[in-house]
Amino acid sequence: MKKFNIACVIDDDPIFVFGVKKVMQVIDFCNSIMVFRNGKEALDNLSAIISQTESLPDVIILDLNMPILDGWQFLDEFTKIPCEKKITIYIASSSVDPEDTLRAKSYEMVSNYIVKPISIDVLKDILNDFTVSS
Repeated sequence: MKKFNIACVIDDDPIFVFGVKKVMQVIDFCNSIMVFRNGKEALDNLSAIISQTESLPDVIILDLNMPILDGWQFLDEFTKIPCEKKITIYIASSSVDPEDTLRAKSYEMVSNYIVKPISIDVLKDILNDFTVSS
């Protein structure tokens, strides 16, 4: 099965990040993982990578509730950056608010809204979607 080259996790919860990285390793989800603790750190680093034409992630797992720059603010800013590579974003949040789900659908880059915790099956589905679409 095909796998992602680079996956990116943007989340301020170290326990979630630890868990999702372990699951990614178990199912051979990707070759490498980038981790950012908030939207600003992610935006700054990904912007620099884009401007230096380095390897960008194929997929981003994005939390909504973070300090400094939350997931919505990250999306608003990230979508303004011209980027030739298609990056698929999955929002992973503990919020079950239907408004968040609706808002997520308004972003073209957002593929799906996932309620935490993320299971092995959910990550396998993300990988299957990638394999089918590429």
